[in-house]
Amino acid sequence: MEKSLLAKPSDVVDRDREWALLGDFLADPDPAMRLGIVSGRRRHGKSYLLQALSEQVGGLYVTAVREEGRLPAMQRFSEAIAAHAGLRPGSLRLTDWREVLSNALDVSTRSPHPLLVIDELPYLLQHSPEIPGLLQHLYDERQRGARPGAGPGPRLILCGSAMSVMHELLSGTKPLRGRAVVDLRLGPFDYRGSRAFWQVTDPLTALKVHAVLGGAPGYRPVAARPHPDDGFDTWLTRTLLDPGRAVYTRTETEYLLREDPRITRHTLYYDILTAIADGATTPSKIGAALERPRNAVEHPIDVLESTGYIRREQDVLRSRHPVITLADPIIRFNQLITLPQAAAVDQGFAEQVWQQATPTFNSKILGPHFEDLARDFTRRYAHALLPGGLPGPVGTTEVADRTARTKHEVDVIALAAGERPQSPRAKIALLGEAKATVARRGTGDLERLERIRTLLADQGHDTSATTLALYSLHGFYPDLIDLASRRDDLLLVDLPTLYGD
Repeated sequence: MEKSLLAKPSDVVDRDREWALLGDFLADPDPAMRLGIVSGRRRHGKSYLLQALSEQVGGLYVTAVREEGRLPAMQRFSEAIAAHAGLRPGSLRLTDWREVLSNALDVSTRSPHPLLVIDELPYLLQHSPEIPGLLQHLYDERQRGARPGAGPGPRLILCGSAMSVMHELLSGTKPLRGRAVVDLRLGPFDYRGSRAFWQVTDPLTALKVHAVLGGAPGYRPVAARPHPDDGFDTWLTRTLLDPGRAVYTRTETEYLLREDPRITRHTLYYDILTAIADGATTPSKIGAALERPRNAVEHPIDVLESTGYIRREQDVLRSRHPVITLADPIIRFNQLITLPQAAAVDQGFAEQVWQQATPTFNSKILGPHFEDLARDFTRRYAHALLPGGLPGPVGTTEVADRTARTKHEVDVIALAAGERPQSPRAKIALLGEAKATVARRGTGDLERLERIRTLLADQGHDTSATTLALYSLHGFYPDLIDLASRRDDLLLVDLPTLYGD
């Protein structure tokens, strides 16, 4: 395949690694059929990426529709096959899915670069659950029948936003298990890529936009006017808190939760998300917040985790229950800011609601998000600043201080490369504290980190090459900056450093 054929189009932002992976998938000259799976949350840009790929090679791209039934879906797929084959409309009427899929694969192989993309597959499975089994048979037939020198076989990509459905396609005894060569889970842009995509000049504004929308590229087309640089407060009240906008958080959260067919009791799931946003971090605490027993919330929590709406974060040093947090910024914003004042927002009082909610935003959204980005910075970019280069696992921990009868929460801890989490004598590459308060950080913050480093050394950890890192939203006092210039073990990370300015 010509190199120029798979040059990434200029309108596909970032995604270099993903484009290269899919390009390699298509460039495989093997005459046998090959299967790829692409999954990802709503608005992460899956369809945009696959449409661009299909256009680049002249592939057949067909997407399912949620509201469409079995027969209309087959007819629309038949029309797409006919159009791709150059037949007149209405000339192809296929009446079962085996015929539809077989014809789609056959038509795609007429191209020098055969590609068939079926987008939003979970919508089809709601009325046609036999499709994976049929694809298994077609796949196996095209393995046995492939002849050397016959040209590349069909390349099939299945895509969907219902994460649990897509992940189960290749699990256990499912028909397609062991047959995919690509299992691409498309995530959001990282915080630097998101700033560049939104073209936000001010790093603090970029941080706030990321704190409420994350790195999902699909939000920019529906929330780019007014631009965040024109004033974050104005932008937010006229987008996320505007009931007439598609990105209104109540509407968007409902769409997100409807993506997974297993989420049916929406009130319970909303209550669980609210409890987590308010700081309940374990099933027991979530159940207590809802006045329900733990076993009543464990299954919904598992569903929310499998869909990617929440995550469980393990302590890097200690064996204890993982901490449950929200993974989606817009859901967190909805549960903490929009829902408590939904009636007032619907009546047009967005500015007043936002003004009253600003303390909640600063303490429960911006603060925790800044800590998340400090850990992300440590994973992705700190290797250029650390003496040991690329670190190992990055996360959080608690360190007991028996003398002071307290526990120190560590916002950022990175083990040395090659170390395993929860190892009793792990080598520690970095200890960090991240604060989004308006106060600048000073020597008192450094002394706290030095105390924690001493405690960890006393517990048997190797801290001989540990870097102490302070992450600050509003900078540092001059004496701390002067101290950092004279110490090799102290790293100061402000907003410009965080964003690579």
